[in-house]
Amino acid sequence: MPASVILGAQWGDEGKGKITDLLAEHADVVVRYQGGNNAGHTIVVGEEKFALSLIPSGVLYPTVTPVIGNGCVVDPKVMLEEMETLRTRGIDPSRVLVSGNAHLIMPYHRKLDAVIERYLGDAMIGTTKRGIGPAYMDKYSRFGIRVQDLLDPRIFRKKLDVALKDKNRQLTKVYNQLPLDGDAIFEEYMVYADQLVEHITDTSLVVWEALERGDQVLFEGAQGTLLDIDHGTYPFVTSSNPTAGGAAVGIGIGPKRIDSVIGVVKAYISRVGTGPFPTELHDEIGESLIEIGGEYGVVTGRRRRCGWLDLVALKYAVRVNGLTEIALTKLDILSHFDTIKVATAYTSLGERYTEFPRQQRVLYNCVPHYEEFPGWGTDISQARSFDELPENARAYVETIEQMVGVPITTVSVGPSRAATLTRDAP
Repeated sequence: MPASVILGAQWGDEGKGKITDLLAEHADVVVRYQGGNNAGHTIVVGEEKFALSLIPSGVLYPTVTPVIGNGCVVDPKVMLEEMETLRTRGIDPSRVLVSGNAHLIMPYHRKLDAVIERYLGDAMIGTTKRGIGPAYMDKYSRFGIRVQDLLDPRIFRKKLDVALKDKNRQLTKVYNQLPLDGDAIFEEYMVYADQLVEHITDTSLVVWEALERGDQVLFEGAQGTLLDIDHGTYPFVTSSNPTAGGAAVGIGIGPKRIDSVIGVVKAYISRVGTGPFPTELHDEIGESLIEIGGEYGVVTGRRRRCGWLDLVALKYAVRVNGLTEIALTKLDILSHFDTIKVATAYTSLGERYTEFPRQQRVLYNCVPHYEEFPGWGTDISQARSFDELPENARAYVETIEQMVGVPITTVSVGPSRAATLTRDAP
């Protein structure tokens, strides 16, 4: 299958980086289609761990062309730092391409992201403060500066001056901050331009030509379905579309070129920041999931909230994305529990819900109804085939598969590439 979308089917942090890395072994092109350096993904190769936030996961394979699509927002400083880190560790980043139509994250975006969060107080969204939201705001208000503008200093300076006049007014008059220096920003970004010029291209054309050749192309989403700006738990969402529909727009291809949609699902569920979370656990089990699962953000280091797997939310992700298969991660973490629970319905405000509620008032008052499964009480991290798993572990996977109506073709039982079990679709 020439073109596959890989996306998170929960609130992010599902293990997309590992799954993308595994599939990238047989890919020719790996494309990030939305988000920015707010998306941490960790890849473990042997004894080495690679933590990336902007560069596509496929960069670790020398035959893969990593592409940052037009739907992303790009902090050039972060991009260059990640490339240099890869270079020092023996990975060649010269193949990385970035769309000229992607929008730049500017210093005022990062500044505004931080001060607005402080200003909101208890109503804060819980952003990474990397400037992602403000950059997308400028993009959709037709006020943004694009990557291609780096190639023409006159155009860049003109757009910078217009933008900075407005941003400095906000910073000084509304948020009582010092203004930013346009000359300093211009000089900084022209240095970035010199270093990035060979990487900037028409990535839509690159991807189209790859598909025309019959190359294997992976479209890598960031964050997760429940954080989608349109389909997530608004307003506690990201500023882009991690869902499958975002792939075509964020790359510049027709939706009919996409052959499969792979949803990455953690065997339990977590989210970072504020917002509704029906199955969140505030007890010893929740604490254990955090500590055993290493549930701390790659980008921010923030402690993640954890709870039992939510099949109501997962069925919603199946529907919204048109998932064709599921990759289930971190099954090994559940080995530590005698009883495992899965939410199959909610009760809220006197009503029962088997479909994910779209009203915020309803979602905040949801009480989950659980189905219980016996644990397996043994370490499964050394299993190398699905049949090697204990019967109760296999039953857990198969029941999820039956309940959501999508085949689970991949099961991860540890962070390494080897700790990944493949299954044929039933």
